[in-house]
Amino acid sequence: MAEEPRRRRARAGGPSMVDVAAIAGVSPITVSRVANGSPAVVEETRERVLAAMEELGYRPNTAARALATGRFGTIGLITFNVSTHGNSRMIAGIATAAADAGYSVTLMTAAPRQGDVRGAYARLTEQAVDGVIVLTDEDLEDAHGYTLPAGVPVVLASGGTSKYHAVDSDQSLGGRQATEFLLSLGHRSVHHVAGPPTSFSATSRRSGWRTTLQAAGQRTPRVLVGDWTSDSGYRHGQRLAADPQVTAVFAANDQMALGVMLALHEAGRDVPGEVSVVGFDDMADAAAFWPPLTTVRQRFDDVSRLCVDTLLHEIRHEPAGGVGRHVVPTQLVVRQSAGPPRRRR
Repeated sequence: MAEEPRRRRARAGGPSMVDVAAIAGVSPITVSRVANGSPAVVEETRERVLAAMEELGYRPNTAARALATGRFGTIGLITFNVSTHGNSRMIAGIATAAADAGYSVTLMTAAPRQGDVRGAYARLTEQAVDGVIVLTDEDLEDAHGYTLPAGVPVVLASGGTSKYHAVDSDQSLGGRQATEFLLSLGHRSVHHVAGPPTSFSATSRRSGWRTTLQAAGQRTPRVLVGDWTSDSGYRHGQRLAADPQVTAVFAANDQMALGVMLALHEAGRDVPGEVSVVGFDDMADAAAFWPPLTTVRQRFDDVSRLCVDTLLHEIRHEPAGGVGRHVVPTQLVVRQSAGPPRRRR
């Protein structure tokens, strides 16, 4: 009974490290080690301290922990678009990888201009982050000449050239995989619905498509430029459906591929009997398209984890082999939207 009033007093005045130590039967320094994630605490003691923290509603003081460890336990994430499939998958993957490493994530949105990027970076550093990941699909150094202030480690989730570490899927490889597969089925050429010209991913996928056709000695059709939406895929799909010479289409993402297939269906052109379609991303619903979509899979979780791991190397001042670009291979996922072309009579 004597213990309960003590706990009530601790709650009334705001639980402290000393209160937690008294209930757990350990020293305050042991509580501090648990709060800071130190491995120098046996598991049974750690569980007892964590149980006392939960009972009292104790929350470690972030500023004090930062003074003790030199770190805040937070990663900043700057992004320019949260609505695209790839970005939403990357945001979720980075948050998961950071949590697994004991870090939280602070998200900041910005426009891809030098002032906005620097402003977002400044706001994040004011909020006490240990490092920053910039999620971008533009080669900002070339397009905008931007640079970030020194002082906080930075990793770009991008394929562009950079003086910072950069991590991305092998976008050009994915374009080659899609095009090589369609050619291997017997198609004489492959039409391409591309993403925006400002997108590094789109230009890399287009490059993989073009170089594969050229290496095979096949005709390179005019590129149809979309904006990643199914609406843009549908508009270009209407034009492709009207051309009887079209037998194969590679769309730069799954949403545009879905629009292309809808236009083909409406025009009475069978997929894959008359026209084969391949997408890019392998979004969660790709297998539920009709027919199920053959596509290039990006390993978003692997890219996200590599972003976080690379940043943590920088935060911990661990050697990472110098600044460089790290790429994760893509994978072709074969479903029922692509097949051999029909023989012409």
